[in-house]
Amino acid sequence: MKRNLMLTTAALTAALFFSSCSEGVKKEPKPIEIQELTKDQPETHGSEVKEGDITLSTPLDQAMVTAGKATYELKCQSCHRLNEEKLVGPGWKDVTKRRQPVWIMNMITNVDMMLEKDAEAQKLLELCLVRMPNQNISTDEARKVIEFMRSNDGEK
Repeated sequence: MKRNLMLTTAALTAALFFSSCSEGVKKEPKPIEIQELTKDQPETHGSEVKEGDITLSTPLDQAMVTAGKATYELKCQSCHRLNEEKLVGPGWKDVTKRRQPVWIMNMITNVDMMLEKDAEAQKLLELCLVRMPNQNISTDEARKVIEFMRSNDGEK
């Protein structure tokens, strides 16, 4: 039984390794429109809040929360904690209360652009001293990560 478990684990690990190391032409991600937050634009999290291509709804979509958690565990957990603790990157506690969803989406999907153009992203780089790697997370996956972040921040 242990042998079967070890073989299954080895096969899954190999599959994940080969699928994450795919070759070919890399697509340059399409930036999501960055919206500057001003004093006249308070952050909101009501039902049907539209910001660019992002619509937040209440209650949370539990299927998206589950999928976002899986992405977090696979690609984010090694650098980010769900509390306020800084590991390699900043902790995620209350991130959806501090940042607009469009900003989070851009940080997840367009890291290089954000570090070039966004003052807040540049401050985080100075604080963490490590550049966030491009994890090749799709816009759809990033949207699910935001739903997981909202759940982590206590939204229902």
